Amino acid sequence: MAFDEGLAQRLREALEDHPGVIEKKMFGGVAFMLDGKMFVGVVKEDLMVRVGPDQHDDAVARPHARTMDFTGRPMRGYVFVAPEGYRSDAVLRAWVKRGLSFVATLSAKAAGAKKPPKKRNAAR
Repeated sequence: MAFDEGLAQRLREALEDHPGVIEKKMFGGVAFMLDGKMFVGVVKEDLMVRVGPDQHDDAVARPHARTMDFTGRPMRGYVFVAPEGYRSDAVLRAWVKRGLSFVATLSAKAAGAKKPPKKRNAAR
């Protein structure tokens, strides 16, 4: 099953006023990234939100939210939200804000940035 293009469009509209957000197709869906850090996306018909480990329990306590288990293993800090949990634009925007707020706390290193290669001593 392809991802929910309608949800992806709603996310695009919710993110119009957020400069620097890019869209990238991945995991059979689409992800939205800020400074190279994924914070929200669409997998099939589910909304995926990166909330971080500290906000995980609160997020999964929200209606229609559950721990993301894309690979068959629970991924603490990421949640899936079923369609019933993002029907209204206000609720969808609240989830987007949660994801943006979390990635804003990450350093480049925490986001998976690679270290520059070490210089080799040519005088060996």
